[in-house]
Amino acid sequence: MRIAGKRKYHFSCLSILFRYPCDIMELRHLRYFIAVAEEENVTRAAERLHVSQPPLSRQIHDLEEELGVKLFDRTGKSLQLNAAGKVFLLEARAVLDRAEEARRTVQALSESHDQVIHVGYAPSLSVQILPQILRLFEQAQPKVRVQLFDLSTEEMLLGLRNGNLQAALMAIHAQRFRGDISYLELQSHAVCLAMPSHHPLAKKRKISLNELSGHRLVGYSRQDYAEYHQWLENLPNTGKQKISLTEEYDSMTSLITAIETGRGVALVSKSLACFSGPRLQYRPISPTLEPFHVGIAWREKGLKKTTRALISAAQRAVM
Repeated sequence: MRIAGKRKYHFSCLSILFRYPCDIMELRHLRYFIAVAEEENVTRAAERLHVSQPPLSRQIHDLEEELGVKLFDRTGKSLQLNAAGKVFLLEARAVLDRAEEARRTVQALSESHDQVIHVGYAPSLSVQILPQILRLFEQAQPKVRVQLFDLSTEEMLLGLRNGNLQAALMAIHAQRFRGDISYLELQSHAVCLAMPSHHPLAKKRKISLNELSGHRLVGYSRQDYAEYHQWLENLPNTGKQKISLTEEYDSMTSLITAIETGRGVALVSKSLACFSGPRLQYRPISPTLEPFHVGIAWREKGLKKTTRALISAAQRAVM
């Protein structure tokens, strides 16, 4: 904007932002001008801005050239605002104030969208630790609501990768993770045999793998619990027929019901007792089998503070 004829200094925030060429005018130029105006010295302003003096002097000169108005009266190394400069200083400060207000507004809007965090979980293994994690998270982030999704391992991995889930509590080997998915193991659960109270094996204190021969073995479905089947395939060789399932179930509740009604016995985590209560009996297995592991997984890319707070709550829950 050039001033012709009599010098009437009618600068405005909008004229600065929209009439001034965008390839020249930037918010930093206004900050440069304000610093020089307040310091009344280019050298001190350059030190304050952590820039070199010659480019700063050139920026001020270019600003005056584009406006067509001198903003400073120069006396030796000292610069003092003239009438036009004083008006422009008020407007420049107003523009920066509006920019900061816009930044705060947008940030507040973004944070408001983070008031819900989506978390996938495997109920049978996370039942003991999940309530403690949620309590600790609520203490740290009282305004954030956690929405839980009971999903299979593959569904949780997909949800993490496409951004539909911010975190997941799952039973999985750390080797399964690639790329920007991170995993922190939280707990391990001993393996035991679940059976109805009237089952013959319920009379024993401990059951060997060999004793499973001749008994119907039921478990989780391969489609929904791929990690469970991988674990079964890695069981030690008993010298007899390979352990396999006679029936598969797609949920924890349906598996508990099947065991209770005599459809078979199952190798499960002892944590399942939290759901079944006295309906089922649990006995340890000999030799001791590799335990089931549960941990929290998240995607590193775009990690938000709410997810960081949940990870921190999970770490504190197992201390």
